[in-house]
Amino acid sequence: MIVKSLHFENYRNLNDNSIVPADNVNVIYGENANGKTNLIEAIWLFCGGHSFRGSKDSELINFDKSFFRLKMDFFAQDRDQTAEIIFDKSKKLIKINEVEKNSSSYLTEIFSAVVFSPEHLSLIKQGPNVRRRFLDAAICQHRIRYASLLAQYNRIINQRNALLKDILKNRELKETLSIWDDSLSIVGAQIIYERFGYIRQLRASSKAYHSGISGEKEELDISCICTAKAEENDSVEVIRDKLRNAFYSSRHEDYHTGYTSVGPHRDDFDIKINGISARRFASQGQQRSAVLSMKLSEADLLYRKNGERPVILLDDVLSELDNKRQDFLLNKVEDYQVFVTCCEESNKEQLQRGKVFYVKYLHLGKDTSIEINNIVGIFDMDTSTVSKHTREFLRVCEKENRIVNVSYELPKSYILYDFSGEYSVYLSPLNSATLLKRMAD
Repeated sequence: MIVKSLHFENYRNLNDNSIVPADNVNVIYGENANGKTNLIEAIWLFCGGHSFRGSKDSELINFDKSFFRLKMDFFAQDRDQTAEIIFDKSKKLIKINEVEKNSSSYLTEIFSAVVFSPEHLSLIKQGPNVRRRFLDAAICQHRIRYASLLAQYNRIINQRNALLKDILKNRELKETLSIWDDSLSIVGAQIIYERFGYIRQLRASSKAYHSGISGEKEELDISCICTAKAEENDSVEVIRDKLRNAFYSSRHEDYHTGYTSVGPHRDDFDIKINGISARRFASQGQQRSAVLSMKLSEADLLYRKNGERPVILLDDVLSELDNKRQDFLLNKVEDYQVFVTCCEESNKEQLQRGKVFYVKYLHLGKDTSIEINNIVGIFDMDTSTVSKHTREFLRVCEKENRIVNVSYELPKSYILYDFSGEYSVYLSPLNSATLLKRMAD
């Protein structure tokens, strides 16, 4: 799966433009708040139409605009394809190969990616609920029926918890608890069995990646923590019996708390580096390496299932990693198209093959910035230096609605901007010397 080109219009703070990435590694570097993460977020939207940062669609539209539009050309399923996303504050339009679709879910059938962002460090730093969500989301991509199992289990557990609260008022209801325990044991055993299977695959692949990232100095291990005391090699039937016994044994505690204290909704998995808890003792760089290994393994497992290598999106991944770990991510992740964002210029110099995109914007005035790479020239508006030819050019631009005034103040300079061969003019309240200094900083 290869992204051939990405076009963005009115998307977040990005100026309307297109990029044509390399088939292997693409480094996107620049200062903070210039839009690096917005680029890989735009690619991620084609996985199903939702931001990995949890943003609402309306928040993805550039200020003072009424819509955003993304178009991606890519190679997947042995052919060139196109997909388009348009959102205009009231509805979202999805097009796949020029055919309109009524749901973003159709995108999942043609394009896939795996993303790492700093928020994913919560897999190690935060509690079991975060790790369960990661595990369940990953399994849902492999087992269509798994999502329905989770929904069924949650319905039953809510009913059992409601009954536990009623039992505090009416002890005779205790006799009906076994009905819910039987149903929970059947569904819960299937969930635990699926989680065990995925963890086994994730462990083997993650261990190999982490060894490479750490220069074979560290060993990553991932193990399940099951409240029902089930083990990874247990059959579904054995897990079911252990789960039923666990529900029975915990009843006394559950009566007092009004909550089911054991089961898949309370399970966890442990991450260790060289046999020591990554959460409690690993450095920031080690924790980042461990999560990266798991995300790269997630990509491998998707490839084994679908026969298509997903695109890998790594946001702010290189910070807190030493040079050897950075080198592995930039030069040793083979056979995948990778997008990496970073702030340090030195990171791009480590790249042995691939493409570099420099994201830098010039702030012209209030709420307005433009990409430096597309600036043709900056000129002062002093009437004594503006030629007749220039005044005629500005009149034509104004007539064709190609002039953007970024302030209500009297403009002191104008910037000639080239967007895909079409020129626009920005009027700025700042003079050319100030703007050129900003560009140099």
